[in-house]
Amino acid sequence: MRPITEYKDYRLFMQDFYDYRKSHGAFSWREFCKLAGFSSPNFLKLVCIGQSKLSKIKIPQVAKAMGLVGYESEYFAHLVAFGNATKDSVKKAELLEMERIAREHKVRVVDSDAFQYYESWKYPVIRELAPMMPGARPRDIAEECKEYVSAEEVRDILAFLVKAGFLKKNGDKVYSQTEQTVIGSPEAIPIAIRAMHKEMGNMAVRAVDRYNASERFITGATLGVCEEAYSRIVEEVNACCKKVVDIANEYKDLNQVYRINFQLFPCTGKVKEKKHA
Repeated sequence: MRPITEYKDYRLFMQDFYDYRKSHGAFSWREFCKLAGFSSPNFLKLVCIGQSKLSKIKIPQVAKAMGLVGYESEYFAHLVAFGNATKDSVKKAELLEMERIAREHKVRVVDSDAFQYYESWKYPVIRELAPMMPGARPRDIAEECKEYVSAEEVRDILAFLVKAGFLKKNGDKVYSQTEQTVIGSPEAIPIAIRAMHKEMGNMAVRAVDRYNASERFITGATLGVCEEAYSRIVEEVNACCKKVVDIANEYKDLNQVYRINFQLFPCTGKVKEKKHA
């Protein structure tokens, strides 16, 4: 089944989901409706054939029934709003949001190759660097890296990236990315992701003394929060990260690889509601 970001018709997406599930086992419109919390056994079928429409309040239930989470659920909400809109201005606004989400999440999800890809900073950095240096030898690429990596390692990493589908070889020592962004499936690679966070965090520590202020930007704040504030901050940081990726993807004439880390962590335990003498 195609990624949801390739759809512009929510009815078609729902129909494709139904057909996909039915082709892989026993599945009916009754079961689909039940999963989405509808008492009518054929309501979603009527939606798919255009005889009814999905209301805004029911969107989260249907998205959950189809296993949509994160940006996929967000895209589906805009997809429904786009399909149900009658005013051109509303359709335009929803379409722009859909295109933004699709652009920000032009991703390649890694599972079986995730541990190797995330085991070292070298894989994502070289994946970004190699396309910027057409015709460069592995030694040339190695010399551009701020952290040490040998020419032999670069050669092996390039071979892996091509084999795993992260890079495409277009000629002798000429590479291009198959997708602009790589993410990892949260179910498959939580350990690998944590290892990468640790390694990139250590690189950030070294960067404080290694580069002058004109080459690196490091800032932070220490603040008191409650559970609701924490959740809102996480949402804001996620939105900022997506925007940063979107900005980088707007440019084609790239000449350097940077890493940006977002870190929010507790410095104390939760203060209990009691008086302190």
